[in-house]
Amino acid sequence: MTALRLGVNALFYLPGEVGGSETYLRETLRALARRPDRPDLVLFTNAENDRVLRAEFPAADAVPSGIAATNRFARILAEQFQLPQLARRARPDVLWSPGYTAPARAACPQVVSVLDMQYKRFPQDVSWLAARAMDVLYPLAARRAAAVVAISEFAKAEAVRFLGVPPEKVTTTLLAADPAFGAADGPPPAETAGAPYLLCVAHTYPHKNVGLLVRAFSRIAGEIPHRLVLVGKPRFGEPEVAAALRAAPAGRVVRFPGLPWPELIALYRHADWFVFPSLYEGFGLPVLEAMRAGAPVLTTREASIPEIGGECVRYADGRDEAAFAAALRAAAVLPAADRARQSEAARRRAEGFTWDASAEKLWYVLQRVARERK
Repeated sequence: MTALRLGVNALFYLPGEVGGSETYLRETLRALARRPDRPDLVLFTNAENDRVLRAEFPAADAVPSGIAATNRFARILAEQFQLPQLARRARPDVLWSPGYTAPARAACPQVVSVLDMQYKRFPQDVSWLAARAMDVLYPLAARRAAAVVAISEFAKAEAVRFLGVPPEKVTTTLLAADPAFGAADGPPPAETAGAPYLLCVAHTYPHKNVGLLVRAFSRIAGEIPHRLVLVGKPRFGEPEVAAALRAAPAGRVVRFPGLPWPELIALYRHADWFVFPSLYEGFGLPVLEAMRAGAPVLTTREASIPEIGGECVRYADGRDEAAFAAALRAAAVLPAADRARQSEAARRRAEGFTWDASAEKLWYVLQRVARERK
């Protein structure tokens, strides 16, 4: 039986810059490559990711576009005009676009993944021009594709609401945490030594609500021994976060723009609490990673997060600073035995989310779309 030839539109992917969508792309490709009926991969790359993808997937056909995806306008043009030509020559059976947008026309059927509609709910997260481009490109991709994939039931509902696609066209494929989060590890970074800490992993987009977390921590810092450790790069919400940090108690907040993978895992595993005040998530992968690592989690009941945490995490009101501070204080003083019980329940729940299961559902969609063409 001839293997399905799967084209993958990776023009959106900027290594180290696109957050959860990078994890989604690479972990899904790894899971597909592990299948006994694995596809023949054709990776359509950009100037920034070509070397990375070739190194990780040497058996794949890598087709370089040469486009620098840091230039968003050039990337959009390449996706609409150059990619269809590259795909016509490479002859995939189906083209999967994991990053929201896809060519308006292609010589093969298409599947597109819509991870969230964050820019509609939080327009302050993006520039005005970027939002107008999304207003055109997202609905175009969803309507022209033979099938749409969402990463949670919440994300599916958002796609149906904002993109005008019927629910039966959208398949939900939940994500997973790397099993390495549950494995043995070394010590966390030396900067965190000497006191217990609360951890938050999030770039400073407005919807991530990091400013509120810093202010809530400052309210109770005198009552608890913890430091607050922040991991994430500056984004559109950085002015609010910077202002909150200036008012925070000196020496009590530790910040990393990013960390090597082993150190990040160690941070999760040694945290007294993982605190995630986000107001919008298409999936909420950091919550699941913390659960897998055995860190008790305090988060919000916003968007998709309850789908992930269930009753195995604590929830607080991320729109009320005083209420969040009170929940943070209550978590910080929770007896160790109670924390351990919550962590164990969360770990067991997290183990039920796997990349193989996620890729299995996507694989079914891809095969169905390819068969329907014939």
